[in-house]
Amino acid sequence: MNIAYYSSSINDFIDKSEYEIFGEITLNDQFSSEDLQKNTWKKEIEILKRELSDFSEGHILFEYTIPRIGNRIDNVILYKGIVFLLEFKVGESTYPSYAIDQVTDYALDLSCFHKESRNKLLVPILVCTKANNTSNDVSIMKENILNVHCCNAFGICEYIKNICKKFNKNDFDYNQWIDSIYMPTPTIIEAAQALYMGHEVREISRSDANAKNLNQTTKAINDIIDYSKTHNKKSICFITGVPGAGKTLAGLNIAIERQKIDKDEHAVFLSGNGPLVKVLQEALCRDDVRRNGTKKSEAERKANEFIQIIHHFRDDAISVDTPPIERVTVFDEAQRAWDEPSLSDFMKRKKGVLDFNMSEPVFLISILNRHSGWATIICLIGGGQEINKGESLGIAGWFDSLKNNYSDWDIYVSDKITEIEYTKNKNFKEITEGLNLHIIKALHLAVSLRSFRSENVSKFVKAFLDVDKNTAKILYQNF
Repeated sequence: MNIAYYSSSINDFIDKSEYEIFGEITLNDQFSSEDLQKNTWKKEIEILKRELSDFSEGHILFEYTIPRIGNRIDNVILYKGIVFLLEFKVGESTYPSYAIDQVTDYALDLSCFHKESRNKLLVPILVCTKANNTSNDVSIMKENILNVHCCNAFGICEYIKNICKKFNKNDFDYNQWIDSIYMPTPTIIEAAQALYMGHEVREISRSDANAKNLNQTTKAINDIIDYSKTHNKKSICFITGVPGAGKTLAGLNIAIERQKIDKDEHAVFLSGNGPLVKVLQEALCRDDVRRNGTKKSEAERKANEFIQIIHHFRDDAISVDTPPIERVTVFDEAQRAWDEPSLSDFMKRKKGVLDFNMSEPVFLISILNRHSGWATIICLIGGGQEINKGESLGIAGWFDSLKNNYSDWDIYVSDKITEIEYTKNKNFKEITEGLNLHIIKALHLAVSLRSFRSENVSKFVKAFLDVDKNTAKILYQNF
């Protein structure tokens, strides 16, 4: 997967024909963009060829993808030790505020998440091709980021030269910048701590003697991570639970606590549930704004680092073989991971990776296995919740992956994982034979947060779905 649709020295860009450049951009466009976008690229090529015509050095990129974030920047120009970020609005005669915010966010995302941009001057530019030119006044927004400059199709060259005169920066390795890894700033800890608005997990969980509450599960996972870290082990944990028991909350809390314990672990919560990710990110964002007075765009960036869509994490690892920044990863709804045929087909159709031959569990484990030392994966498992094509293997897909590829990993499971809604009638002893298996009761969340003081509700629902009439009748009568 290409990090940019087009990448070359400015000299080569000037020398190549517009047709050649456009062909390379469209060839790398995995989304087969509509005519409007293609016409925009043609106009961008035309404008930039003219505006950069007397530049004797530098590098240019079209549609550069910010690692893990997924946002694509129209154009990046690396010139005289400075990073220029261009957002084009072809045909626009004004400078809309949303477009200014858009290119501002690109600069802030790079500053927060892009390792090689940490010590670089980032210069966001909004190009509205039909608008009037603005003054070349220069002001600093924060640290290494300038305020957005607005110009039309004929103002780019002049402004870039003006910036280079004002700021004398050392040149850098362009390829190193382009291939930079995703590396979040530790300030995300503040956003993570704000999640519960001052409440600890123990305040949410039950005190019932028989309940496997969130606090117990959190402690069990922390113990496993600490053991793995101390003994330089790789480990994977499977948290099970009744519907509504707080598996997601437990996963979030683990990530939060590990950020507090050691920021270098870069714990992250990953989910394939797009709406859930959006809700969680928004919750973190609003709380950070309300309690800390953080600017909304900054709060959003912090939340987006801590909670991510799993597909961005996965896709970011396709083009590199280096270990991720994270040592602790929480995979929500892990039972829904894709099998090999489904993921291979997706990679071929959507990402242009023709030789991909791994299931999602194999690939996700392989990413953490790149670490030379310890790493821990936490899988949150919902029984019987495989709902789409390609999810048929459920947790068996994870155990098959471990048995066939990573048998040296330590595996921790709850005592309930042998039940039919998790195993799907497969023999648990057979699918886990030869693995370093450890059973820990606290890895099962037995009490539903949705039915406080009515813990038998989940048992009744299970009996009902299992067509266990006698058990269901008894439980119903005891409500």
